[in-house]
Amino acid sequence: MSANKVSLTFTIGGELEINRMGYGGMQLTGTGVWGDPANRDNAKEVLQAAVKAGVNFFDTADSYGPHTNEVLIEEAIGQYYHKVDNSIGKKIVIATKGGLTRPAPGQWGPNGDPAYIRKCIEGSLQRLKVDQIDLWQLHRVDPAFPIEDTLAPVAEAVAQGKIKYVGLSETDVPHIERAQKVVPIVSVQNLYNLGNRNWEPVLDYTAQNDIAFIPWFPLASGPDKMQDKIKIALAWLLQRSSNILLIPGTSSIQHLHENIKATEIHLSEEDFASLSN
Repeated sequence: MSANKVSLTFTIGGELEINRMGYGGMQLTGTGVWGDPANRDNAKEVLQAAVKAGVNFFDTADSYGPHTNEVLIEEAIGQYYHKVDNSIGKKIVIATKGGLTRPAPGQWGPNGDPAYIRKCIEGSLQRLKVDQIDLWQLHRVDPAFPIEDTLAPVAEAVAQGKIKYVGLSETDVPHIERAQKVVPIVSVQNLYNLGNRNWEPVLDYTAQNDIAFIPWFPLASGPDKMQDKIKIALAWLLQRSSNILLIPGTSSIQHLHENIKATEIHLSEEDFASLSN
């Protein structure tokens, strides 16, 4: 761990330079991550405000809604990410995920069937209205299928130019190493925050191998859980490791800007060490 000067950018796959303060779209859905948010216009305004504030990394998934979140993102900020040379001067990177089923609100189940994964990829391409997904992530490893089989259609999609880079979510080092033999892995998205560091060995592994680490629930399940410590929690993550990319989600433009201000905070060696203990 280090509390030296923090770089605020990270380059995914050695090519896609992104600002480390990104945005996660899961909260822009209805109750139980089901359907559209109650105020869809507000949700689009939040996404547009994020772009204007300098966010150029957006994380979503086909299971958010399901499907509605990808559609919302395309409608709100497609005008920016469909063009490399755009008004903000930096490519907008869209990361999505596939490999979960949604039988009902609040219910999730892994499906690593290669045929299902192929459908996930094609669906995300259509909803995001892109020819190539910047970063496609396997949402969960399904124990019913070897990860090599699950990722076979993903490797095919990379070869066909439908996916640029590939990541995994909620996984361990052995699965990362197995996956790497099928297709290069450039990111891992696991539960991790100031209060929950169970995946610390995976974070260290990704840092050593120049793989992006994307903590989900970086604020311990949302701003309400750390209301007075949001910026400190995010600043700690930024200083914890230079490969950490943050994707705090919010349906409030005010909270969006508060999250982004965490990039202006630099913890002292003493404060960083105190929080880390």
